[in-house]
Amino acid sequence: MPTGVAIRDAREQLFDAAERVLLRAGPHALTSRAVTTEAGCAKGVLHRHFADFDAFLAELVLDRTARIDGQAAALRARAGTGTVTGNLTEALGTLFESVAVAIVGLVISRDELRARLRPSVPAGVPLLAEATTMIAGYLAAEREAGRIAADADVDTLAPTLIGAGHLLFAGAAGTPPETEALRKTVATVLAGVLPQPAG
Repeated sequence: MPTGVAIRDAREQLFDAAERVLLRAGPHALTSRAVTTEAGCAKGVLHRHFADFDAFLAELVLDRTARIDGQAAALRARAGTGTVTGNLTEALGTLFESVAVAIVGLVISRDELRARLRPSVPAGVPLLAEATTMIAGYLAAEREAGRIAADADVDTLAPTLIGAGHLLFAGAAGTPPETEALRKTVATVLAGVLPQPAG
């Protein structure tokens, strides 16, 4: 590179820089110049790796969304252990304490970005759609294990939990809600499908 030393893992470095800008200043502050300045590289580096800025943002969203696969496998492996409420409280906390809330805000605020993502995510909001699938899969496993009611409608419970969790974290103004507030929300959503204590 004529401008200096080649950047190793430039894509990931740019993604990480974008994430920092997004968390610090919000979706409207996310520009190609802000990203490359944060990454400490020339603006041309971004355009060498991506067709344009919206292509970069689409790849950022898909990259961060792909991380849910690992979270989904870990959550599913916990089916039958601990408590259903505890497992879901932890899973939602991990999901929304990350950059997820900021990514959702980014997708909602940019029409062109949503259009670019539509072939990859034909329905729902990217990241929230995958998170809903993660929660539904876990609830289905717990239903099979007999830890929630056999007639539990996991396809309704999952988006309800994701929506409630997202609202708790999105309304937190930079400070995540208390774990107990999230646990209470999860317990309330699941109240009709969890076994009732004897007596």
